[in-house]
Amino acid sequence: MKRKSTYNILMYSHDTYGLGHIRRTMAIASHLRGRNTNILILTGSPIVGRYALPDKIDFVRIPGMIKKANEEYLPLSIKIHPNQALDIRKSIIKATAKTFQPHLFIVDKEPLGLKKEILPTLQWLRRSLPGTRTVLGLRDIMDESSATCKDWRDKGIYDLLEDTYSEIWVYGIKEFYDPITEYRIPSAISDKMLFTGYIPRNVPAPAAVKAMRKRFGCSNGEKLVVATTGGGGDGYSLLNCFLSMLERQKGKTSFKSLLVTGPFMAEKERDNVVSRAKKLGVQAIQFHRSMEEVLAAADLVVSMGGYNTVCESLTLGRMSLIIPRETPRKEQLIRAQVLKERRLVDYIPEDSLCPEAMDSKIKELLGNSKTYLKAISEFQLTGLDVISQRLKQFQRQPAGCSCKKAAASTSYGGLSEPSNPLPAHAQMARYHGPE
Repeated sequence: MKRKSTYNILMYSHDTYGLGHIRRTMAIASHLRGRNTNILILTGSPIVGRYALPDKIDFVRIPGMIKKANEEYLPLSIKIHPNQALDIRKSIIKATAKTFQPHLFIVDKEPLGLKKEILPTLQWLRRSLPGTRTVLGLRDIMDESSATCKDWRDKGIYDLLEDTYSEIWVYGIKEFYDPITEYRIPSAISDKMLFTGYIPRNVPAPAAVKAMRKRFGCSNGEKLVVATTGGGGDGYSLLNCFLSMLERQKGKTSFKSLLVTGPFMAEKERDNVVSRAKKLGVQAIQFHRSMEEVLAAADLVVSMGGYNTVCESLTLGRMSLIIPRETPRKEQLIRAQVLKERRLVDYIPEDSLCPEAMDSKIKELLGNSKTYLKAISEFQLTGLDVISQRLKQFQRQPAGCSCKKAAASTSYGGLSEPSNPLPAHAQMARYHGPE
């Protein structure tokens, strides 16, 4: 089949829990779209249709799966056997790739997809479209070192990364957290890793932020604290503690509060949050399609510290108090520790969380914000600029062209040198492109 004149990008986001994967995927897609570029997103997110998709971007919704326990997934809505649901997902993914004929296939976080569902597609692309570049996008921190190394050994991930992917984009800063060292990644894999920096998000117009603050009852000079749990499936303990803090003060605080439960919080827990908030005169919402506007209206964001919310808060220049989840992964805790060292966030460890500790931290941050705000204002989120530079190089090169010569000729790991040089962390030390 003849390749289209447009440059086709296929993106995969497994989305079995939370909002982070699809929001990161959409942020990247929105930035990469162009006049001769089409982007198609494969996702299992049940709420992807709630977001406004820009021109040149569309999605294929595969049947949703929900994680019930470690490595146990069940269909989200349809009542069929999990293996049947996975077979449907595999078939749709592969059929989409065959029909769409992507020049670039970007996989978010899971190298094999859910239960190895994208492996047949990766194998087909390698056989039938050898010029298609396959990229794995990893967040900065997966889990603690020992857990990630064991998981990757058990699943054969190291071999897959070496043999199957053209390159790997790490959405973080090597100097902050080095997965090459932490996850014992051999040189055959690390040679094709590009550290992009954090992925920024949209910055809403001042008028939209002003309207949002007015909607939530904040007059000029009043502080607004937004407590959000992302998807909400595991966020009740955070909001329960926040509400307990407000209840101890009978709602009489020096700041306004807004609670965002997330669309995946259990109905009973969400009803509890909404009922208690109403008694305190505090607004609680389930979901907002423009979370950037909600967070931009805040003076402080209280969250669990997932990658997505952290990127949004840093992009918007907002202080963060993180209440990291420590099970089943320590990803959020490690990120909180790494960013706190640089005064970009503060956090409360799980074993120290109580209404008194939360109240104390919120007052401390709102009362002494200058140090944090200065560090945040100086922090650069370079992820989309670095990825755009990479895409431009892909588009200039014929399909299947080796990038060795191009990579060796620049100090940006194969990126053409921009007029405003990228930070030193955006490097791929010895990238050897697809043969």
